Amino acid sequence: MNDKNPLDNTVRLQKYFSDCGILSRRAAEAEILSGTVTVNGIRAELGMKINPSGDTVLWNGKEIKKNNGSESRTYIILNKPIGYVTTMSDEKNRRTVRDLLEDVGTRVYPVGRLDMYSDGLLLCTNDGDLANRLMHPSHNAAKTYHLTVIGAITHEEAAKLSEPMTLDGYKLRPVKVALLSSGDRTEDGTLTSTIEVTLHEGRNRQIRRMCEIVGMKVLRLRRIAIGKIEIGSLPSGKWRHLTGDEVAYLLSSKNEV
Repeated sequence: MNDKNPLDNTVRLQKYFSDCGILSRRAAEAEILSGTVTVNGIRAELGMKINPSGDTVLWNGKEIKKNNGSESRTYIILNKPIGYVTTMSDEKNRRTVRDLLEDVGTRVYPVGRLDMYSDGLLLCTNDGDLANRLMHPSHNAAKTYHLTVIGAITHEEAAKLSEPMTLDGYKLRPVKVALLSSGDRTEDGTLTSTIEVTLHEGRNRQIRRMCEIVGMKVLRLRRIAIGKIEIGSLPSGKWRHLTGDEVAYLLSSKNEV
């Protein structure tokens, strides 16, 4: 492998994955760090450059090649259950979303993340360009969640989630909040309320940490929509292809999804 190719044909390894429509750059970086990627038989390192025309890249033992249009783009949504991590491999041998996508028929990867203890809508695709655009910090992807919290919450208490907040020194963008129900009871008699929250950024465990700030205890956090893409009645653990209109919507969206 030659990192200083005189013809300047080298490319960063994570970009190569994206160009091949296999993983987004961020997802590729995670795979490189986990040790699942090799270049010419040598374990890859973050920041490594390759020559696509001469180097052999393997991911989990399978060679990665640019499809040059021979592989069609696939766009699906998955209803991720609680207990699955949003990665394609896991060094702790936990269940991953890859286990739920084996029957898709082609390799797809998740766009963004849902933490292990959250469930709901997860976009998955092999379109690296779209994945990178949707995950870029400058993108205004509206994400809507339903969260179940302990107690009979009032409208005034729910509205506290929309007040200015700072996490890790960063001032959060405003969120939209609606109280959907209050005073519900679970099977064991626990009093709960359901709140809908829509945000345009996704900092680490943002909603859970916001709830901690205002003194709410979250029992369940479920993502129900990304922009106009809704999970609907899709069963937990199942996936479906996006409709033609949904794909067109994602591909045409500029500032908001």
